[in-house]
Amino acid sequence: RCDLALPLSDHAGYDDLLRLVDQVAPRRVLTVHGFAEEFAADLRARGIEAWALEGRNQLDLPLRIAGPSATAPGPTPDRPEHEASPQGPLDGFGTLCESLAATTSRLRKIAHLAAFLGNLEPADLRRTVAWVAGNPLPGRAGRPLQTGGALLRRAVAVAARLPEAEVRVATRRLGDTGLAARELLVGRTRPEPWSFAATEELFEALAGARGPVERTDLLGTALARMAPGAACAVVKVLAGDLRIGLQEGLVEEAIARFSGAPIEAVREAAMLTGNASETAQLAREGRLADATLVPFRPIRVMLASPEPDAEAVRARFGAAFWIEDKFDGIRAQIHAAGGRAALYSRDLKETTGAFEEIARAAAGIGRDFIADAELVGFEEGRVLAFDRLQRRLGRRGADLFLPADVPVLCMVFDLLWLDGVSLLERPLRERRAALESVEWPPGFRPVEIRPASDPSEIDTAFDAARARGNEGLIIKDPASRYQPGRRGFSWIKLKRALATLDAVVVAAEWGHGRRHKVLSDYTFALRDGAGALRVLGKAYSGLTDAEITELTAHFLARTRAVRGRKHEVEPDVVLEIAFDAIRESPRHDSGLALRFPRIARIRTDKTPADIDTVENARTLLPKRGE
Repeated sequence: RCDLALPLSDHAGYDDLLRLVDQVAPRRVLTVHGFAEEFAADLRARGIEAWALEGRNQLDLPLRIAGPSATAPGPTPDRPEHEASPQGPLDGFGTLCESLAATTSRLRKIAHLAAFLGNLEPADLRRTVAWVAGNPLPGRAGRPLQTGGALLRRAVAVAARLPEAEVRVATRRLGDTGLAARELLVGRTRPEPWSFAATEELFEALAGARGPVERTDLLGTALARMAPGAACAVVKVLAGDLRIGLQEGLVEEAIARFSGAPIEAVREAAMLTGNASETAQLAREGRLADATLVPFRPIRVMLASPEPDAEAVRARFGAAFWIEDKFDGIRAQIHAAGGRAALYSRDLKETTGAFEEIARAAAGIGRDFIADAELVGFEEGRVLAFDRLQRRLGRRGADLFLPADVPVLCMVFDLLWLDGVSLLERPLRERRAALESVEWPPGFRPVEIRPASDPSEIDTAFDAARARGNEGLIIKDPASRYQPGRRGFSWIKLKRALATLDAVVVAAEWGHGRRHKVLSDYTFALRDGAGALRVLGKAYSGLTDAEITELTAHFLARTRAVRGRKHEVEPDVVLEIAFDAIRESPRHDSGLALRFPRIARIRTDKTPADIDTVENARTLLPKRGE
């Protein structure tokens, strides 16, 4: 029953229509004419019940039909009865991913993957291991496909012949575009058997496409020829997140299991190659001993484990250790050989284009080497804030002005390979001697090391490092070997958070992955001098699942407005926020931004009247020259 109809002008702007709906706050919106389905789907994504009176989704409108003759609608031309589709290798990969996601048992995951890998041809083994490791193109880790979330949703919409807004709604509900593809493509595709080779050719074509329109068309056309399960797997691989609980160590154990090779030999080869696909191939052929470190094939970096204080460090190392400053920069692995040089990030992506002056200088040193380093912004004898250095990461190609605007210093702290000889098995003291034998050019500087033996020296060094504007300390065992990709206790990092701030939550967003059904991302604010709330940042770590579940119910009951994934909420929950640094920034209306914010605890003992002020937060800004 409709008491009053108010036609909206065809000439109203989209924002005007949204504003009108927001002001009227109706229980239900029925849309007609023009982009009725898209508008209705967008409103549903904003938490408003809305349906188009024309097109496909009018069939979903919950009408109350009286009488016993009412029957459910049959399949539509757009959604035919599901027919068994021909099975291909890619369908088997999709089934594998579903099996891995369905079990939490570590041993079962290893068994499922090992059984699948053991039945593959060599080329398909290479592809599959790369895909489960999150790399669509084996051997091309630094080559981006530029298939972000928006493009993936558009491609699924093309394949399903649905408005993109409906794909967004399904993605928000399921927390994953791959799962949305599997649900929406049922009965809407004409599946064909897909080989692994054809899938890799698709990924190659996407990498070579000239723009997002061409990539969307390529992927959408391909998905329309896949079974829903296979399409789900492809979308997840392209998103770089299969969400199947398969950590790198489990992949190595599966390789060891199907090949019969010792797990330690597999791990050693994986460290040297930095490539799970190549490791699997070497294991199958019984050639793990052939794995070696070579220039321009990056390996995973060695990581430091955290410890809370100097006494904990002393307990780990005993009487002798080395102390270095921990810089707030960008990790870089530098490869130089034959007059050429390249830089790689900690996730093995090439970053040479962002730091070309460093690469040119490295190529001109006259020695072949692989070095581990930290890139920091450096000007007038001091390290710059990380947010200034971060501007370099989006840079593509040469820029005549940027190097002078954000000068970079390469702090070299380890040498892994020199003039054809691997140094990975050498103790740190020998690697350091090799590092000091290189004549480093301007723009490079070996990190200063300070031998120490007493915990009091650590405290003094920590305070000095913070006074220099650095994050803290790295403490190392001088006898340690370099262990790629491992986080052991041969290297210890010592960082301490600044004073915490009490802030109030003003918005909460739905999480991702396993947290897609809870509000787990919290925007928090402080008060300014006039008493208004000013946003300081967002945090999503530090709370237990039980606390997040409780807060979700609380915020849903106190939602003021819904904007996509975000719920603007009553500001009545106070959080204690820890962080590593605070800087001036135009990103938020407080004029400030935090580095690595996390939730220390929920302050149930405090009210919004007790939160910190923007002025108080400004007292924590680094002094000029720090």
